[in-house]
Amino acid sequence: MKKTKIITTIWPATASKDKIEALYKAWANVVRLNYSHTDYDYFSWIINNVKELNNSWKTNLWILTDTKGPEIRTKKIDEKIEISEWEIFFLSTLEKEKNVWNEKKLIVCDYEYILSDLEIWHIIDIDTWLLKVEVIEKDVNKLTCKALNKHIVWSKRHLNLPGIKIKLPGITESDKADITFAVGMWTDFIALSFVRNKENILDLKNYLLEINAPKWIQIISKIENKEALDNLDEIIWASHWIMIARWDLWAEIAYETLPIVQRMIATKCKDAWKYFIVATQMLETMITNPIPTRAEVTDIFNAAMQKADCTMLSWETAAWNYPIEAVETMSRVLEYTESQLKYKHDYFSRNLGNDEEKKQLIKNAVYTAENINAKNIIVFTNSWFMAKVIAAFRPNMHVFAFTFSDIVRKKLTILFWLKTFQLEKKSNDENLENAINELKRQKLVQIWDKIVTIYDLERNGSLIPSIQIVEIK
Repeated sequence: MKKTKIITTIWPATASKDKIEALYKAWANVVRLNYSHTDYDYFSWIINNVKELNNSWKTNLWILTDTKGPEIRTKKIDEKIEISEWEIFFLSTLEKEKNVWNEKKLIVCDYEYILSDLEIWHIIDIDTWLLKVEVIEKDVNKLTCKALNKHIVWSKRHLNLPGIKIKLPGITESDKADITFAVGMWTDFIALSFVRNKENILDLKNYLLEINAPKWIQIISKIENKEALDNLDEIIWASHWIMIARWDLWAEIAYETLPIVQRMIATKCKDAWKYFIVATQMLETMITNPIPTRAEVTDIFNAAMQKADCTMLSWETAAWNYPIEAVETMSRVLEYTESQLKYKHDYFSRNLGNDEEKKQLIKNAVYTAENINAKNIIVFTNSWFMAKVIAAFRPNMHVFAFTFSDIVRKKLTILFWLKTFQLEKKSNDENLENAINELKRQKLVQIWDKIVTIYDLERNGSLIPSIQIVEIK
C-alpha cells in the first residue's frame, strides 16, 4: 500500500468503465475532470460510470472538478502565424482589416487591459512559454513586440504575463456554470485555477453556499502564477488543499527556480497543517512511450521525499497510449520510495497551531505506535479532525480511519496514508470489534499484531482523543 495518493485525469483514453476500473486497480484514488475542455454530456457519462463502479464496489474513487479559471488567450484565426526569432510583430485586442498594419504580423488576444497593464521591456509568454516575446513599443491600439525565439502560433493559445497583476475575476461566469453542473452531478473536490489571492477562494466558498453545495466539498487552490506566490501564506490559510500546478507556474517564474519553489510551497503547507498535490508532466513521455525517463522517476521520487499527499497525472491518463501503465509506474515509484523513508515529525515540532492539546495527544499516539513497533493505527473519528492530524504527522505505519459518516469519509479519501472505512456507529467496544473483523476480512491485519487505537471520547461537552493499545486475537 502506497502512502501518497494518485489523481488521474479522465478523458477519451480512460473514460469507459473498464478503463476506469483498470486505473483503480493500478492504485488511482481520484479521477479528475478538466473543465478547460467542457462537454457536459460527456462528463455526465464519465461521472455516471464512476458512480456505477463505486456502487457495485468495483472501485472506491472520488471526483475532482478542475475549473478553467480566468485565462488570457489568442483569438481564433483561420491560418497559423509563423513567427521567426527576432521578428517584430504587433499584439493587440483589435482585429484590423488586412490592409491596415499590413507591414507586420498581428496576434490578437482577448484581454482588454493588455495595453494598459504592459509597458516597454515587459516579457510575454505565448502558448505557455513556447514563444517568449518582449514589448519594445506601445501606442493606443497595439503593442509592438520582438520575438525571442521562433514559434508557430495557432488559435486560442494561452498567454502568460509574468509579474503582472491581471484584472480578471477569481471565478468567471463560465466557471460558475461548470461548478453548478459538477455539484449537481457529484464532485468531492473543486480545484480553483489561477488563484491569485484569498479573495478568489472566499468568492468560491460564497458561491458554493449560494448554490447549496454539499459541505463536504473541499477547495484545492492551484498555485500557477507569480501573484499567487506573492500571496501564498494567505492562500494556504484560506484553502483546504494546495496544488503545485507546475505547467503555468513554470511560465511565470525562472525555470531554474521551480524545484526550490516547489519545496518552499510543500514546506509551508506542512507547517500550516494543509495538504498538497504535486502536478504536471510527472510522466509526460509515457503519453507515447511505455516506460518513463530517468528524470521522471526522479521527479516522482522528489514528490515522495517532500511528503506530498497526492501526485497527479494529466495528459498521461487523459489520452494516448499508456494511461494504465502510467498509473502503475507512478505507484511503483511511490511505493518503493516510501519503503525506503523513515518518516519524522519535525515539521510539526515547533507549532501545533489551533487545538494544540488535542494535536499533542494524537502526536503522542503516533510516537507510541512507533516506539512499540505497532503494525497499524486505527482511528475512529466523528469529524475528520483526528484522521487528518494523524495524516499530517506522516506516520510510518498504516492508518485505518473508521468513520460513521459518508461525508467524513469523502473528506478523508486522499489524505496521506489513510485507508478509510465506514461503520454503523455503536459502542466503542463494538466499534473496535467490528473494525478489526473488517480488517481481518480484507487481510490487512494478522493475529498477534499490535495496534494503537484512537477514539473520540466526549468529556464536558468536547471530544478528547483517547489512546489504547490492543493485540489482534
